[in-house]
Amino acid sequence: MSVPVYTVLVLLVGVERLAETAVSARNARWAFARGGVESGRGHYPFMVLLHTWLLVGCLAEVWLGDRPFVPALGWTMLALVLVCQGVRWWCIAALGPRWNTRVIVVPGLPLVTSGPYRALRHPNYLVVVVEGAALPLVHSAWITAAAFTVANAALLTVRLRAERRALRWAVAVPA
Repeated sequence: MSVPVYTVLVLLVGVERLAETAVSARNARWAFARGGVESGRGHYPFMVLLHTWLLVGCLAEVWLGDRPFVPALGWTMLALVLVCQGVRWWCIAALGPRWNTRVIVVPGLPLVTSGPYRALRHPNYLVVVVEGAALPLVHSAWITAAAFTVANAALLTVRLRAERRALRWAVAVPA
């Protein structure tokens, strides 16, 4: 895969992130209209910055670091990136208007246990972890993959704590 083709791939992932942002904004309006409460606002700007940095890091490392495309690694990682996109939108579909990039819960609603949530408690976070390593490695951007993975692990620790607290509270509050 050439560097320009990889650049298009990263830009397409960026467009996908913009689509997520639009869905998230619509779903936030839905949740707030039904008494939704946001938790964990403090980590959200860092999350946006980290995910933006992932895309910039992919391009910068490949363009400036002259990273090669290693077919066995690159094609495997590309397949993982594509699978991640499918699973991410499966998560979005399963949660419906409750899906959000922010931690917003509507009191009294039961946990979703359909779609990928049947098998995993946090499938979307698994997608983020896999994609965060796979997207840079499509074109051997190993520094970006490693740095994102470490920073994302710290972020997910904070985010999962906030989400668990919010969900415990929301399930306990009658609708």
